[in-house]
Amino acid sequence: MSGSSVLVVDGDEASPRPTDRPVVDVAVGILIDADGAFLLTSRPPGKVYAGFWEFPGGKLESGESVEQALRRELQEEIGVTIGSAPIWKVSLVDYPHSLVRLHFCKVRDWTGQMHMREGQQFGWQTLPVSCAPVLAGTVPVLEWLAAEQAAC
Repeated sequence: MSGSSVLVVDGDEASPRPTDRPVVDVAVGILIDADGAFLLTSRPPGKVYAGFWEFPGGKLESGESVEQALRRELQEEIGVTIGSAPIWKVSLVDYPHSLVRLHFCKVRDWTGQMHMREGQQFGWQTLPVSCAPVLAGTVPVLEWLAAEQAAC
């Protein structure tokens, strides 16, 4: 994991978080097109943080690698089949409802027609992003992408 920090997302201070919560592993795809734009999707209605923008992905199932989970989730959620998706960065986010380890993978190779299968919206973005609100766990990725652009 890059660094040992944990991003803590504010919640209801009257309800302290349990210290023994399990970590939920999540595979996240940063789909980057030929022009350098990246895909953000909104969280579907009925889910926690519905309407917030994030990179697509989902939870690892038992026995799945990060790449296998990402391949399955992107097929299920947006209808694309990805090529290689090595882990780029890992971040731990402490949301009020869950402790989540996000495995971010850059994806430059995919096939299929995008179809938002969960009623979510999508947008190809460049920095600074034009969609809001952005999910807290997405913000560090935008900062990492900005740092990479600045280094070029």
